[in-house]
Amino acid sequence: MSRNVKQGPAASARSVTPELRQVSDVRAIRALAHPVRIALIETLSLHGPQTATEAGERIGESPTTCSFHLRQLAKYGFVEEAGGGTGRARPWKMTSIGLSIHGGDDAESELAAATLARLLRERQLARYQTWLETRSMFPQRWRTAATESEHVFYVTLEEFEALNEELHLLLTSRFRERLTDASTRPAGAIPVELLLYTYPIAPGPEA
Repeated sequence: MSRNVKQGPAASARSVTPELRQVSDVRAIRALAHPVRIALIETLSLHGPQTATEAGERIGESPTTCSFHLRQLAKYGFVEEAGGGTGRARPWKMTSIGLSIHGGDDAESELAAATLARLLRERQLARYQTWLETRSMFPQRWRTAATESEHVFYVTLEEFEALNEELHLLLTSRFRERLTDASTRPAGAIPVELLLYTYPIAPGPEA
């Protein structure tokens, strides 16, 4: 998932990458803000179409629980039936890969977006912690390739918007097809997660 990406000077180049689904309706945001539903979206995005039973085996939930939450996600258009199968043996798939969450100007939608963001970050950081605890199990070259870095720089608001837009374009265009089409993945390719946070560390002037 991606948070809101504002329009900036680089926006004209966005046509080269698929648009993320924009989610701003408070009911849809609330529907996403559940650990099981987030886990289902993650596994469907990463592994492709799955039945409730298959998804349950991956995320550690019962088929009944997954079936219920998949139907709730379908209600808001996040997933759909992939075709074939019956009952709990029906496979489900994502309707789109990648989401841009927009909290509205009202307190209700802002709270819903903040709750969803917190759940997402907790899961992401938990995976990072797992990596730290298990990295010794990976081959040396993979351990060396994995990096951690921090950068601090002074920018104007316009430059900040443009930087985020440029990073978005780079990260969504280079390997996106491999996520949506398993046949394009070269031998030896494994899923790698990159977390990117950009945020001011001091108060700035009003925009």
